[in-house]
Amino acid sequence: MQNSEAMAVTAALLAAAGELTQRIHAGVVARGFEDLRPAHGFAFTLISRDGATVTAVAAHLGVTKQAASQLVDELVRKGYVERRAHPGDARARLVVLTERGWACTRAAEEAAAEAVQGWVDVLGEGEVRALCAQLMRIAPYGPIRPAW
Repeated sequence: MQNSEAMAVTAALLAAAGELTQRIHAGVVARGFEDLRPAHGFAFTLISRDGATVTAVAAHLGVTKQAASQLVDELVRKGYVERRAHPGDARARLVVLTERGWACTRAAEEAAAEAVQGWVDVLGEGEVRALCAQLMRIAPYGPIRPAW
């Protein structure tokens, strides 16, 4: 593959990711969660699994532990997450979603489905499924970091 072709692939993937982030964020805001930024959603993708420590949030977002702690503090104040005792580490605290956090996560899932439906309308369902399968081969479940 030529360098120019590699740059075209890179640009297309980054543009698609950026547009997808914007569309999901707009959908979340439209569903009444107006006090969040896209970075919060990236944190939710980790926290929603089984909770996470601030250290894990920092690694997931590619930020310092202090920045992650500030983000978690903000989410606590807004009622989206709470800190609990960590079941496996008495020194650590586990950050988990509250009911409001879960409601926001469901709103993001609905917005994501709407955004992907736009791709289905253009490419067809089979092509989108194939695209997903190919992307999963090269980027399976890694950290999802804000791209800014």
